[in-house]
Amino acid sequence: MPEPWKPSTDPLGEALHFLRMSGSFYCLSEFTAPWALDLPSMQDCVMFHVVTAGECRLEVAGAETCTLRPGALALVPHGRGHILSSAPDVAAAKLFDLPRELVSDRYEHLRHGGGGTPTTMLCAAVRFEDPSAHHLLQLLPRLIAVDAWNSPELEWLQSTLRFLSTEARELRAGGETVITRLADILVIQAIRAWIATAPQAQTGWLRALRDKQIGRAIALIHRDPARDWTVATLASAVGMSRSAFAARFTELVGEPAMHYLLRWKMHAALKWLKESDAPLSQLANKLGYESEAAFSRAFKRTMGVSPGAARRQTVVP
Repeated sequence: MPEPWKPSTDPLGEALHFLRMSGSFYCLSEFTAPWALDLPSMQDCVMFHVVTAGECRLEVAGAETCTLRPGALALVPHGRGHILSSAPDVAAAKLFDLPRELVSDRYEHLRHGGGGTPTTMLCAAVRFEDPSAHHLLQLLPRLIAVDAWNSPELEWLQSTLRFLSTEARELRAGGETVITRLADILVIQAIRAWIATAPQAQTGWLRALRDKQIGRAIALIHRDPARDWTVATLASAVGMSRSAFAARFTELVGEPAMHYLLRWKMHAALKWLKESDAPLSQLANKLGYESEAAFSRAFKRTMGVSPGAARRQTVVP
């Protein structure tokens, strides 16, 4: 791990590094036509689908309907409810109304349909806890679809999908472990593909991460939020004048540097509150606050709830 005061040479890559998943749950789904499945909204989750055999329609409210075939993967980034089906106008069964076989603590097997043409899919709900991940996920569209076969530069992705298809089809010993690890990688790859190609990924925070100087400043904040950063010290660290840095940061990120720093500190605090039962005084000191009271006031002003209430909640907002 680089030292916190050393600027990152790839702030965008560093942001992607934080896309470590927790609370992931995968389902091998075997459908036979006619079939349709209604997946409910899942707050703070990214829904993920890969077709390993056959095809299906994916409908997300407010996004274009797409058809998924082997070699395609799709993300529904904001946990919106959506429908998978073999054809339009098929009555959709509710996911939690159908029997499912639990294979392991994060992998299950679903079978559903009318006995016709088969479709096999890997479906998943995953959650990212890191504040950097939440910032990135907020920028994603309602649906991301990636076709590996029409992307020659993604040869390794094609190979991964072939391997995933084989494991899903044969279900060998340990297959659920292989499938879930491969799927974790594919979720991140789908996000990377969107960042690389979508026009909207070239603006705002993502554009700021690509900026040689502002991206470095963001990386410094992410790596060492407890440091007593000021506009002047950040500007100096990236080789800019104070006024030029302040204007450029606000232009690209959409908020002043000190506002961004405070919000980042509080999201980092929220993550630590969820993961640790350390006293608030220790957390306040970790973030550079002189007292627990000062930290608590800043947290409630930024997050809308007290640190204690946030620690008791089960879902990251």
